[in-house]
Amino acid sequence: MSSMRLVLLPVLSLFAAVLLFAQQDNRPVGVIVTRTVEQSNAVLLQLKQGMNFSVVAREHSIDPSAQDGGYLGLSGAEHLDAHLRDAAERLQPGQYSNAISLPSGFAVVTIFKRAPETHDLDSQKIASIPSDKPVRQSINVAGMSEEDSVFEEYSKRDGWNLDLHEPCTIRKESHQAAITRMQTLLAAAEGGPSLGNGPKPAPIEIMRSHVALAQLFAFVGDLDSSIREWSSAYHIAQASVPGAIPYMQEALGVSYLHRAGIENGVMRDSGTIDIFPPVDPTAHYNNTEDSQKAVQYFLSFLDQAPADLQVRWLLNLAYMTLGEYPDGVPAKYRITEPAKETSGESVGRFVDVAHEAGLDSFQLSGGVIVEDFENRGLFDVVTSSYDVCGHLLYFHNNGDGTFSDRSEATGLAKIAAGANVIQADYNNDGCMDILVLRGGWQVPMPLSLLRNNCNGTFTDVTREAGLGGHVFATQTAAWADIDNDGWLDLFVADEQGPSQMYHNRGDGTFENISLGAGIDRTQFSKGVVAADYDNDGYPDFFVSNIRGNNFLYHNNHDWTFTDVAAHAGVQSAWQSFGTWFFDYDNDGWPDLFVASDSASVEETMRTYLGLPHSVGTMKLFKNMRNGTFSDVTEAVGLNKVFMPMGANYGDVDNDGFFDFYLGTGNPSYGTLAPNVLLRNKGGKSFVDITVSSGTGELHKSHGIAFADLENNGNEDIVVQMGGAVPSDAHALRVFRNPGHDNAWIAIKLTGVKTNRAAIGARITVTTQDRNGETHSFYRTVDSRGSWGASPLEQHIGLGPASRIAKIETWWPTSDTRQEFKNVGLDQYVEIKEFAKDYTMREKKAYRIGAPQPPPMSTAQANIRSGAGEGKP
Repeated sequence: MSSMRLVLLPVLSLFAAVLLFAQQDNRPVGVIVTRTVEQSNAVLLQLKQGMNFSVVAREHSIDPSAQDGGYLGLSGAEHLDAHLRDAAERLQPGQYSNAISLPSGFAVVTIFKRAPETHDLDSQKIASIPSDKPVRQSINVAGMSEEDSVFEEYSKRDGWNLDLHEPCTIRKESHQAAITRMQTLLAAAEGGPSLGNGPKPAPIEIMRSHVALAQLFAFVGDLDSSIREWSSAYHIAQASVPGAIPYMQEALGVSYLHRAGIENGVMRDSGTIDIFPPVDPTAHYNNTEDSQKAVQYFLSFLDQAPADLQVRWLLNLAYMTLGEYPDGVPAKYRITEPAKETSGESVGRFVDVAHEAGLDSFQLSGGVIVEDFENRGLFDVVTSSYDVCGHLLYFHNNGDGTFSDRSEATGLAKIAAGANVIQADYNNDGCMDILVLRGGWQVPMPLSLLRNNCNGTFTDVTREAGLGGHVFATQTAAWADIDNDGWLDLFVADEQGPSQMYHNRGDGTFENISLGAGIDRTQFSKGVVAADYDNDGYPDFFVSNIRGNNFLYHNNHDWTFTDVAAHAGVQSAWQSFGTWFFDYDNDGWPDLFVASDSASVEETMRTYLGLPHSVGTMKLFKNMRNGTFSDVTEAVGLNKVFMPMGANYGDVDNDGFFDFYLGTGNPSYGTLAPNVLLRNKGGKSFVDITVSSGTGELHKSHGIAFADLENNGNEDIVVQMGGAVPSDAHALRVFRNPGHDNAWIAIKLTGVKTNRAAIGARITVTTQDRNGETHSFYRTVDSRGSWGASPLEQHIGLGPASRIAKIETWWPTSDTRQEFKNVGLDQYVEIKEFAKDYTMREKKAYRIGAPQPPPMSTAQANIRSGAGEGKP
């Protein structure tokens, strides 16, 4: 019996006992179970301080009911343990007991005033609780963990990680040293030159050595050598270690499928062969030998484990590369559900136009920024990479539907790449600067602050700005003006050390106020985003943690913050990853999305097949306007698992409600699952439109940005592709929006007393439709998600509006408001803080790959011309 089972069984006896009472008395019972009396006393202290019982249960209880806030339901039974019965019978709704000692630990019982917003426990759910079924993780075939171990053990000089080029040198040297060492040891173990008089290693040890060597070759993309080593390990397994045979079969199938992709060029020139489902089911790889071998290994695996969803799915993909999906797949292994469009909705089909646009980036996973770096009314593109030997890329918008690589001219080719990049005008000079984040999933490294010189070049000012000398393991940070002094401050989350807060002095330098600010806690943090969630005029921060509870730091208006995640009810998302604040229902209050990280293809397949999950889903928390949030995940249809790495949001159909796009991934070559485009239906629910939109890219996806690259009023989706190892690089994707009939407006705010980039400023656009009904759309200036940065210019879809009744702005530093009436639809405007008029901005529309903009009908032109006088 597993240790999980041993711990769970005594807890279940308590759970069942309290559940019996709940049935008998028909009252909503809750419980918090802890292992020690000290933990129970801490729980009681939080409850006495006014913390919500369900929030505390989700944070501290070891009982299976913790996921439901301690709620045990209304169904029940016949009797109750005497101690629990005596305590519960004395409680009135809203009260809770003292700590009750039990053989399994300590319990605090409550009677809820009303049942929490969760499903009552039924017999099926109760039966599932004691399951100790492990999560089926994706097989590790990429060599990342082996390579990281080699890197970590390699001899290094003091201060090596302060030099941004040293990690690349060490990576290359340590890799080659490990290959040489492993080959020498294997030669000796298998009868080559003797290295001593010790006993010959057992077959299983020799097999493991071949596996390690296979992984090291896989890391650098030497798939020929890697497959040779996997085959040697497989032969040993067949002869002496039969229990390892399925693992070797799966590893060989994954390796052949990955090599097939490389040899057929789908990483560099994707086309549509790696969009699921295939646009043309008869399309296939030209060289199919490796795909056929992959099929044979997957079939051999499934002969022994026919229900394994991971390998069944990979088998289906292998048949897809042969042009034989779905009919060619053996019926008992066929998976077609991911190809079904259950919503029956479509916003049109997106087409990848990156190559036609000249956006020929070929990198590993990383970040992307789409922004007007040159103040020309055109969006340029900056990409980064996880590769420690890589550098930043800068693509200049030529204004005719094409981009030019100006990485050398801008100076960014000399800047070491990083896991992510975000933009901000930190010095208020009107030119957007770049922050490079490094070390996420790797080893701690410095970040870089790159000042935009307003002449097409950038200068690294990290040290002179006061941000040098510290190393981070991070991919995430957020800019916000924490004290409304008009200068953007910086919050940097960390995976291996405490988060850091840097206050902007307003002279080009920052001071570290982390300790006094109260945010310097250590967790494996993967996302940080800012928003004024309680509308008190000051930005707060949310930090998602892949291990442990999430943090919601409330701004105390004095350079200090208090973590209120437990009280607010947002600390409990399972293995949290990408995150953002956004007003998904247009009620004027920022809501919170938190993605869950699950390195499991099987769990993703369970979503598509409608099967129960063994892991937690992504979360959507609705802002309740009282400092707390309500988990509405299931209510809006987001109780799903998709393995998202990159994630961001935008409005793909200009209906005024935010949609979002999830880029799936994991370092293993076997982690292949479609990206996901989810459409927001009026703030009520989200539906999957991946199939109809053609955005189901199968390969790894990371930094994501939504931006109107063609100046035609539709947001395109820019995706920085690529995995985490050198042989998993991929071409950038630009999914061009097919266009819609809905109205829109794009607004650029420029601060005067508020920070120049207007980060944190708010916009409300009120429209009238043809029936005379009014609608309001709310936006806050930021770059949106925590991995990938969209423009700070706010693109706002307006649905079927016939006119804009008014545009209102609020500026946080000056606490001033503006109102402009009779602004025309479908145009670009700039609003400056304190200004009496707005400014119309001329932007030439163009079509990537075509010289002329798409035509607009006469009716559209007449409806959308508007007054546009710019008068309040």
